[in-house]
Order: sequence, then C-alpha cells, then structure tokens
Amino acid sequence: MRLTPLRLAASAAVVLAFGLAFVPSIIAQQQPAAPATEPAPATEPAPAADPAASAAAPDKGKPRTTDEIYSDLTLFGEVFDRIRAEYVEAPDEKKLIHAALQGMLTSLDPHSSYMEPTDYADVQEDTSGQFGGLGIEVQMEDGVIKVVSPIDDTPAAKAGILSNDFIIKLDGVDIQGMALDDAVAKMRGPIGSKIKVTVVRDGVTDPIEFELTRDVIATRAARLTMEGDIAVIRLARFSEQAFVGIQKSIDDAFKQLDGKAPKGIILDLRNNPGGLVDQAVFVSDAFLKQGAVVLTRGRVDSESSRYDAKPDELDAKIADVPLVVLINGGSASAAEIVAGALQDHRRATVIGTRSFGKGSVQSIIPLGADGAMRLTTARYYTPNNRSIQAAGIQPDILITEDVPAEFKGKDEILGEVALPGQIGGGTEQQATVGSSVYVPADKEKDNQLQYAIKLINGVETNAAYPPKTDTANAG
Repeated sequence: MRLTPLRLAASAAVVLAFGLAFVPSIIAQQQPAAPATEPAPATEPAPAADPAASAAAPDKGKPRTTDEIYSDLTLFGEVFDRIRAEYVEAPDEKKLIHAALQGMLTSLDPHSSYMEPTDYADVQEDTSGQFGGLGIEVQMEDGVIKVVSPIDDTPAAKAGILSNDFIIKLDGVDIQGMALDDAVAKMRGPIGSKIKVTVVRDGVTDPIEFELTRDVIATRAARLTMEGDIAVIRLARFSEQAFVGIQKSIDDAFKQLDGKAPKGIILDLRNNPGGLVDQAVFVSDAFLKQGAVVLTRGRVDSESSRYDAKPDELDAKIADVPLVVLINGGSASAAEIVAGALQDHRRATVIGTRSFGKGSVQSIIPLGADGAMRLTTARYYTPNNRSIQAAGIQPDILITEDVPAEFKGKDEILGEVALPGQIGGGTEQQATVGSSVYVPADKEKDNQLQYAIKLINGVETNAAYPPKTDTANAG
C-alpha cells in the first residue's frame, strides 16, 4: 500500500469526494448528524420550451466575448458602489464581497461553495481526523456528560480518567445541563494548552480534579467488533485516519482469532458521508490486488485520472476472506467509490439499500487569509465506467430495516437527485424513490447486519454471495 496523498499541485489543497451534509435526525442512533429538510422531487413534467422565448434568446449557449464579461463586472461594481453609498445603514464591504463569492459558487451546483477562514479550518480538522484535545469519548446520559472511554495513549488515559466517570466541571465551570457539543468544544483547544477537568467517580466520595495538557488526538475512523469469527468493521467517514483504521481493524481481528483469518469481513459504510478520495482509493486497495479503483474526468486534463490497486501484504493476507459491504441512503461519495469498486471487481457482495448518488469530486482551493473555495472539478466513474451521479449504487441484495412507526415516512431520502442544481450526467438511471437511512441501535434488530452474518455463516444463501468473479468486467 502506497500512502501517497492524492493532492492537487500548486493552489488546490485537497481532493474531496464529500457527500451529504444532511440526513434526517433518525440516523443519530448510529452517529451524530445535523437534521435538515431535503427538497422533494418534482412530481410534474417540466413545461415544454416556449418557441417565442427561444427566439428571443438566440445566443443562449454561445461563448461570451471579453467585452461582454467585463461589462457584467462593471455592473457588479456599480451595484456594489450604490449599496455602499445609499443603503440605509453603512454595510460591511468585506461581508458583501464574501456573500457575492458564496452566491457565485453555490449557483454552480450543490457542492461548490466559499468557505470563510473558520469554516476552512473546520474542514481541515475534519479531513485530517486530528485535533487538539484530551482523548475522551463521551456521551450525554440523563443530562450529565459521561466518559465512554479514554483513548489509549492520550492525555486523558495517561492522567487516569476512566470509563464511567462523570465530568462535572471544566476549568472550574459547572457544565451540568450544557449541550454535549459545547462541552466537547471546550475540551478541544490549541495543542499544549492546559485545562482542568473535574470528575465524579462511582465509589469515590469527593470529586477528582485533573489538570491535562491538550495534545494531538486522532479520531477513530474505523471501529471493529467481532460477531463470533466474523469481523465487522464500521467505517464512519473517510478522513486521513480511514485506511489506518481499516488496517488496524483487520490486524486486530487476526489477533483476536489467535492469528487465524476471520470467517468473513463485513465493511459497514452505512450513513458514511464520504471524505477524501485518496482514502477511498487506499481502503479499496486494502481488499484488491489489481485493477482500477476509480476514474475521474474533468473539463481539463489535470482533473482526469485513473487510480489503480496494487498488490501488497494486506490484500494478500485477506485474499480468501469473503467480504460483504453494507450501504444505505446515507452512504455517499467516497463511500460509494469503495462500494462501487468492490462491487465491480466482484470482491464483495453489497447489501442494504441504494446509496446517496453523489458522483462528483470537489477540490478545496486555499485563498490565503480569505479562507478557501470548494469547487466541483470532476465526475468520478467506477471501474466498469459507471457514473452513479443522481443514481447511487444499487445493492446486490436488497435488505430493508424494520423502521419504527415514529420514523416511517421520515427515514427515506432521495439523495443527490433531489438537490437543486445537481450536475447530472450520470450513466445510470436517476433515482425516483427514496432510500432509507435508518439503522437500529440494537444490532440484534439490524436486519442488514444480521443477514450479512447469516450469509457468511451459511445460514442464508443467495446467488449474489459469494460474487462470481468476472475479471473481464472490471477494468
């Protein structure tokens, strides 16, 4: 495995296959996500073109001249000056210009945008999978923040904070009733800075105070659980920690089985919103020894590439281990790259419901002290030359979940096809019905996971498992 980042040269900082930034709040049972409302699909056909209107605009689509372009820029300047001079209150000129940049970029497609410096910093932290913090996994329980687990080799673990401790104060400030996100934000901060954490521990009479020094914390992108001798790897997102997490999970599975290979591997990509293209390539390569992983095609040659899998020790180690990939309506972008590659190469059987359908790639281009811009620069294609834009990856075996009554009708999203301004251009039929994002918190009630386990154990059978190898079918 060659861990060479797929970075754009010069000004473009990082190549992303970012997916949904919004899904219904019901998936919070599996991982936190901000709820939002997705636009409903059009239910009526678009009206026929008006011949009179066409005649009135004969130059539509014709390249504009330099003079025409500069005329529009002059118009922009005139409007800007008029606002500065006559608006009822003195405007913030910088804010006006940034709003214009945002409007220009968001008019292109749903995934292009302008990022203020703080937003850009958040994206850098998100994609790196690292931040300055304490190394504590926490959850809210009865209005109190409870330590789920300190992460190994982090300030929290070294200081002696334990699972089931309750955090009551940060820097002497009582945090009872504080939102979980706000408490987490207070625990994060510049590397090397100090913070006092006060905890209450079962069996200890008095609160315990720790003074911790923040350090670099790598978020856990992958999590391993064992179902008997079957390894279940949940990959939450494609940060820079994704491949490392997959590799560690596979190694840990072998250790737990005393050096023996797992009977099967289940790669859970449900509600994975995407992330870095290079990590999608590396994760796919972990299970493939050769052939294309993904192809990107942009308007300029520099945005068109083919990324291939290479033989290495990891894929050789698990070459004979059956693989199942779980997807659903919340599996987007980089998650779809992996599912598509493993499906096309007949390396994995894909189970679940249709994925989100985001088939475009964004480049984040730094703008110095003014933040950055996210710009759609290419479409991506699976090894079999499929563009799943607005269509998604169809599972080899469709398995649905039993959705509780309170979530029925709220658990499905149309995905990319429903986004205003989506770029189209896919090779597959666009989605017309929703796909569920619901995943039960109780694994025993998780139909998709349980079916995958039964399939690997031979309790269930299906013609799609194991997949029939067709080397001529995958570039």
